[in-house]
Amino acid sequence: MLVSLLSEDQDFQVMQAEDARETGRRLGMGVEVVFAESHAVQQIQQLFKAIHAPEGERPAALVVEPAVGEGLERVARNAVRAGIGWFLVNIRAGYIDELRKAHPKVPVTMIGTDQTEVGRIQGRQCRALLPDGGRVLSVQGPADSTVTHQRSEGLLEVLGEDFEVRTLNGDWTAVAADKAVMAWLRLKSAAAFQPDIVAAQNDLMAVGVRKAFTTNRPDWATIPYIGSDGLAQGGRKLVEDGAFAATILTPSNIGPAIELAKAWLDSGQVPPRDVVLEARSYPAEMDLQPWGVS
Repeated sequence: MLVSLLSEDQDFQVMQAEDARETGRRLGMGVEVVFAESHAVQQIQQLFKAIHAPEGERPAALVVEPAVGEGLERVARNAVRAGIGWFLVNIRAGYIDELRKAHPKVPVTMIGTDQTEVGRIQGRQCRALLPDGGRVLSVQGPADSTVTHQRSEGLLEVLGEDFEVRTLNGDWTAVAADKAVMAWLRLKSAAAFQPDIVAAQNDLMAVGVRKAFTTNRPDWATIPYIGSDGLAQGGRKLVEDGAFAATILTPSNIGPAIELAKAWLDSGQVPPRDVVLEARSYPAEMDLQPWGVS
């Protein structure tokens, strides 16, 4: 089995890779992990190499965290045509139904966290920390990412009209978030929008925003920061250290995807089209209180 990871967050990458290898060991399966290094072309080349390997060397299934939106449709068609299971992680793809219909005995499955609910959780965190409303600087992922859109949709749904939201886009990294904020701060409009809270779509981008504000707008550095992913040595530790007000714990989807592939290989039973895993607030939503109130 081949697991292809996006690899935009080194700590998250390590967690995903270890989850893949440990799940493979537990299930008695050979698992190879490759990293796309956030490059779509590199990922496509890696996947095609596996699909077109000699028959005895091809993986039984591919677990793929795409480096770009829906850019893997042709790869997916080639994989499924060769009888290779296709498990998409952390993304939605419009071609899934067509492939499932054309190849009913081969698994074509999307597995991931309910990203809209992640956005809703973040919205509820904002409301708990700022019960009277306020200004939210929402730092999102790439504009072409379905995760970005779903998390934004959930956030805005909960915030409603009580909050004014300004949006910046990054690429899930601290460096990109830092650059996006620096570019925004150079605009005249930024001075008129002092945020009351920063809601970043992952912990790394929240770190980047905090760095930019600490360096260039120290008067803004003490506002609450919310991230997502919640790694033990990442967002969770930043909450415990007081640097973040909250984060969202999102489980690794790699292990469950490998378990689904193993069940298919053992039984021939094709898994469902969608498998949704649960995210949760950290601290728990019931433990959040207005920012600055101890």
